[in-house]
Amino acid sequence: MANQLTGKDILEKNFKTSMRGYNQEEVDEFLDMIIQDYEYFQQEIHQLKQENDRMKKQSETRMRTTPSNHQVNYDILKRLSNLEKAVFGKKYEEDS
Repeated sequence: MANQLTGKDILEKNFKTSMRGYNQEEVDEFLDMIIQDYEYFQQEIHQLKQENDRMKKQSETRMRTTPSNHQVNYDILKRLSNLEKAVFGKKYEEDS
């Protein structure tokens, strides 16, 4: 798993300097951009995790409250059978 840096960790990171080192202002400006991006992505990840959890709960609720296709099909067949008995049962009695 990757290190869990924060914007503060990046901001407070100190680098050693040498005679032929980097321009400190350029490094600081670049690190400021990295901090902004890093914090934005952390917020985005947090929001996506919350949305994912919400959608999982919503899906679980639907599965509990919505009858399965098997149950729906059984109910339809039962109603159809009762209808056939009502319609054709009377017809057979009339023919006799």
